[in-house]
Amino acid sequence: MFSLSMTVQPQVTVPLSHLINALHSLKSSVGSSSSSTCNSRKHKEHAADSPQHCTEPVLNLRELGLSDLGTQQLDELVNSVLPCLSKLEAPLPLGSQIAWRTSHLSSHSFFFNKHGFSYSPIPMSAQVLSRQQLPPFQSVFTELHHWPVLVQSRGFKTLRTKTRQLQSNYERPLESEGFTPSFMKGFLSRDKGIEVESLDSLTRNKNVPDGQHESFKRGFAEGFLKAQALTLRTQDSLKRTRLILLVLLLVGLYGISKTPFLSGLDSALDPVQMKNVTFEHVKGVEEAKNELQEVVEFLRNPQKFTALGGKLPKGVLLVGPPGTGKTLLARAVAGEADVPFYYASGSEFDEMFVGVGASRIRNLFREGKANAPCVIFIDELDSVGGKRIESPMHPYSRQTINQLLAEMDGFKPNEGVIIIGATNFPEALDNALVRPGRFDMQVTVPKPDVKGRTEILNWYLKKIKVDPAIEAKIIARGTVGFSGADLENLVNQAALKAAVDGKDMVSMKELEFAKDKILMGPERRSAEIDQKNKRITAFHESGHAIVAYYTKDAMPINKATIMPRGPSLGHVSMLPENDRWSETRSQLLAQMDVSMGGRVAEEIIFGQEYITTGASSDFDSATKIAKMMVTRFGMSEKLGVMTYTDISRQSPETQAAVEQEVRLLLKESYERARALLKSHAKEHKNLADALLMYETLDAKEIQLVLEGKNLDAR
Repeated sequence: MFSLSMTVQPQVTVPLSHLINALHSLKSSVGSSSSSTCNSRKHKEHAADSPQHCTEPVLNLRELGLSDLGTQQLDELVNSVLPCLSKLEAPLPLGSQIAWRTSHLSSHSFFFNKHGFSYSPIPMSAQVLSRQQLPPFQSVFTELHHWPVLVQSRGFKTLRTKTRQLQSNYERPLESEGFTPSFMKGFLSRDKGIEVESLDSLTRNKNVPDGQHESFKRGFAEGFLKAQALTLRTQDSLKRTRLILLVLLLVGLYGISKTPFLSGLDSALDPVQMKNVTFEHVKGVEEAKNELQEVVEFLRNPQKFTALGGKLPKGVLLVGPPGTGKTLLARAVAGEADVPFYYASGSEFDEMFVGVGASRIRNLFREGKANAPCVIFIDELDSVGGKRIESPMHPYSRQTINQLLAEMDGFKPNEGVIIIGATNFPEALDNALVRPGRFDMQVTVPKPDVKGRTEILNWYLKKIKVDPAIEAKIIARGTVGFSGADLENLVNQAALKAAVDGKDMVSMKELEFAKDKILMGPERRSAEIDQKNKRITAFHESGHAIVAYYTKDAMPINKATIMPRGPSLGHVSMLPENDRWSETRSQLLAQMDVSMGGRVAEEIIFGQEYITTGASSDFDSATKIAKMMVTRFGMSEKLGVMTYTDISRQSPETQAAVEQEVRLLLKESYERARALLKSHAKEHKNLADALLMYETLDAKEIQLVLEGKNLDAR
């Protein structure tokens, strides 16, 4: 839209629309006509029955500069300017609501299509109309012949036009709802509330029959009440669920606050008094007890050492296989000195949270210093004190061991705190941990010898009811390589066997049973073995026993049995008189001969065609002994006193020579066993028959059979 201005007086310039309205108002007032109000006129094509509002400002004569004109002069001015106006046909005010049409035609130029007008003299005879009714200023133009004027010919409104009106503060009445753009209707109607449909209107809309209105209303009410009850139950359930979750959250937070990774090493903060554990309870490790006696003396009387200027090691490292009594020794040290004992396992310091292990180390040593003198024992030290490596996956894994190193190195001299660590894998420890000033005293705790095993067995046998005729030394001789924990398990298994058999006390039979069960597995009495295989097994085992009994340097026989245990169908056990710290060539050859006795017995009794696979383990042990004699012990005349640690790296000639020497030793051992069994064929048969009858024979019974005596008094 635009405004066309005209000059009435030199001092005042007003828009033409304002002047036309003013003149029209003046003419209406002069003619005393009431037909020139701001009511909207009825259109020929569009009958808008909504009242229109005049928003154009009404100017008085003084504002227009026409206050000096008289009434007659004003009337002449109005009639000359607006000759077409009459009382019956007053023009609509410029601000009135007028319907717009929609243009769907495109013009010959973009400018005309966008702006809708051109600049040219327009003959008034041409009916260039964009509205269905002439505006007042076009009524003026129709009285002129030619007037260069810009005539708007667009028949549609744009947002740009409306924006200009808003920017120029030009107010117009709102358009009717029928012509409101669709994208504006949503903004105009979004604040309107949803109309609530009544129950009566619902019954009418649903075409419910008249006789069913009450039923429909009753069903509607019942459904509403049920839905409301369901909603209440759902809300109550949600409230209970929220309450339960809140309680669980509080409990979880309380539990987290009490966990070790927040409070430190709780188990280590409570010391234990080891008054009931002393060195008397530790058996079979006399050398280790003697070395730890110095630590006990220091804890009892530290002034004895400080007076001479000496100081004990800060840490003692106990090294030995599992089950040898390292933890028991550490407890005994605290018990002998009567000081608090702090226990911690190396795995307790290993956590997924960064800094937890170091924090536990600090707490442990802080409590130890506060309760000095005391003993701090860290079991499985290799778990926390392993060698430090660069690992991009675990960049903080070294914090725990670094803290341990700092705590041990930060002690003041003779504070009265002794650190005892235990491990069965000392090679994995960090070098900085075992240097002087930290764990600088290492005590080896080996497996007990026969004397130690006897002491351990006697100690545990005192705790159960046993036969006074039991000889613990015999069991100790047959348990080579057993640790203290293994011997304790053996005694316990024997007690359980005696209880199952309904006996009042434990005898040697139960102890032997427990030993065989640990060494070779439980008995397989459910295995169904035919008489032929039993006979082969009896002659096989008796062949081992005959060779062992008549060979000079062989170990004494302890027992022979054809009762299946584990993977074997029978076995012969032998016991050394004492622990063998080294073995002679004659003893090694005797062991090879005893291993060959089983296969030789099968070949002699049943023939070459009926030998079995039962001698495979015997050949393994015999071949291992022969190879060690040739390659490690220097017991071959042909190869001399030279060791061959890796045969595969030797020359083909050397490998062939080693193989030839091993074959020679095995062949000679086989021939010696054959000669011995042929010379004692009668004893061999008697022993096999006794095994078929009794299944198990001990050393004394074997001796009676080989001497030709009767076993009926057994």
